[in-house]
Amino acid sequence: MTHTPFPPSVASGAVSSRLQADAPAESFRPVLLDPASVDGRAALKLLLDSPALVEVHDRIEDQLRELVWCLNPGESFSPAGQKRAEDEARSGVLPDEYGTWAWYPWSGRLVRVLPEAEFRLVRTDRNRDKITRQEQQHLLTRRIGVIGLSVGSSAALTCAMEGVGGSFRLADFDRLSLSNLNRLRAGVHELGLEKTVICARRMYELDPYLDISVHRQGVSEESIEEFFAPAEGGEHGLDLLVEECDTPWVKAAAREHARRRRVPVLMDANDRGLLDVERFDLEPDRPLFHGRAGAVTADDVRAMDSAEQMRLLLQIVDQDRLSPAMTDALTRIGTSLSSWPQLASGVMLGGALVTDTARRILLGHLVPSGRSYIDLEALIPATKAHAR
Repeated sequence: MTHTPFPPSVASGAVSSRLQADAPAESFRPVLLDPASVDGRAALKLLLDSPALVEVHDRIEDQLRELVWCLNPGESFSPAGQKRAEDEARSGVLPDEYGTWAWYPWSGRLVRVLPEAEFRLVRTDRNRDKITRQEQQHLLTRRIGVIGLSVGSSAALTCAMEGVGGSFRLADFDRLSLSNLNRLRAGVHELGLEKTVICARRMYELDPYLDISVHRQGVSEESIEEFFAPAEGGEHGLDLLVEECDTPWVKAAAREHARRRRVPVLMDANDRGLLDVERFDLEPDRPLFHGRAGAVTADDVRAMDSAEQMRLLLQIVDQDRLSPAMTDALTRIGTSLSSWPQLASGVMLGGALVTDTARRILLGHLVPSGRSYIDLEALIPATKAHAR
């Protein structure tokens, strides 16, 4: 396998200035350093002498050994044969110059990993052959947009973990609060931090080679076109949208843009395992929300008062099919409940449902539009115990 060259932006002299420019409290993107380049070595020296450095984590030899195993699963090497195989895998690159150093400014960690292609081959090797290598490579060329980062955060993280998508756009205007910690993968040290930043950091810690942009103010009339549009100099925009926000206008406007651009939309409602699939890529005239809200438009929603918007949301999720707990909660929000209930188990299930469906759609499987329920209480029934 050939050594993966660094993109110019990584190998340029701008690296050292980026080391200084990104404030840890605001940063979400690691800085990638090439130890084979003059600039990369200079930046590494700066970091190693910096008080910002908390930990150096270098397990490149273990990763290289695992790379050889992944490339040769049927081989049993002698120690000398193993060394030859590792030298061959490095493609002539000197040991000290091999791989990538990823600097995570928010944690102060400097981590050495395999070059991009080799890193991803090893990291996703246990997907095979539920996902073949050819399929994995295709998936990593896809761009996924995620609006709303409760269920959306779980979906984005699970997609990144499974290698479903190599480029992501994350949108949410909210910051982490204490009551979010019942369902979001975050820590108390991150209270007050933007949800987009928290999610992007988790994803980059799984794969430093991802391409992630964040929309810290969420999606608005001013930004929605940019959210869907091709990146500067790119050939295409979003390949799939995961919509998990609470704002009715955004729900409608996002689908209008997705339909116009022929982008499929997935939504998990975090109640009874409800998953919506809207294949606007195959059905560009399909009504929004499966027609459950009639011919409503984003402009219509903007003109609604809060009571009308709530009725719209209940139409969209089909109020008659909500779980008993959610139905009861709707009558008590604002009196004995601060908001609607969301459980971590439901959020994680939603992330799994979205990722599995997204993978199949992006691989060209004919997943139809429609609504499905993966209701665990129905699938695994039990008699409710009396409180002790």
